[in-house]
Amino acid sequence: MKLILMGTNSFVVPIFDALANKYDIIGVFTRAPKPMGRKHVLTKSPVHQWAEKRGLPVHTSIKEFDLISEKPDMIVVISYGVILRDNVLNAAKCINIHPSSLPKYRGPSPIRTAILNGEKNMDVCLMDVVSEMDAGDVYMRKNIEIGENDTNDTMEKKVSDTAIEMLDEYMVHPEDFPPIKQIGEVVLTRKFTGEDEIIDWKKTPQQIHNQIRALGCGRTKINGIDVKILETEIDNGSLRIVKIQPSGKNPMDWKSFINGLHGAAIKYGD
Repeated sequence: MKLILMGTNSFVVPIFDALANKYDIIGVFTRAPKPMGRKHVLTKSPVHQWAEKRGLPVHTSIKEFDLISEKPDMIVVISYGVILRDNVLNAAKCINIHPSSLPKYRGPSPIRTAILNGEKNMDVCLMDVVSEMDAGDVYMRKNIEIGENDTNDTMEKKVSDTAIEMLDEYMVHPEDFPPIKQIGEVVLTRKFTGEDEIIDWKKTPQQIHNQIRALGCGRTKINGIDVKILETEIDNGSLRIVKIQPSGKNPMDWKSFINGLHGAAIKYGD
């Protein structure tokens, strides 16, 4: 079977790697390199780097799709971030892995949104790609647990492992999985920004814990020091800071940070 793969983010790489071990990959589409870090170094996406290591042809513009000479049997799209037009959708069966309980949490940040909202579990959906965002029929769902301390990174690993199993099952006998229309209220997600990382200390300990594990950090001031809180836990209903990074310094554990305050009373926020 000849496949075209479309994706960008790091959690997609193990899924694509599993497919490349079994099928003929005739093209990989990913987002173009973009500036990263303080020095704005132009950096290729994780999928781009993976494809080059495997010697696969890489395309960083969807406009290059019609230049592919071979016809794919199937197109697999996961976390690509590009709107697909009819020339792609009509070229071959186009399927997608979407990590949410569709139609809940369509859009660009389903995992982060689920964690932020305190969800205890979520579906991984294997679905048809259509012109409307994440609105296609669903061929398969598998439910996975969101643990109390799961983060976006740990949930991406769970999604990746689950997606590999689902695609392995589906690709052998796709006719065994009839399409099922999405039913229920449509809930859209959005891209998060740095503003979303700012901690409101009026929120509950659980809400703050959810914010930090969903977004990767929470930004605030402690005793006038700008800090990023990197890891927290809920201990008997209270928020316990595990790892913190003061501005301009390396990450450290909470005890080391407290020792640096030399016994001063702790003040959170501005």
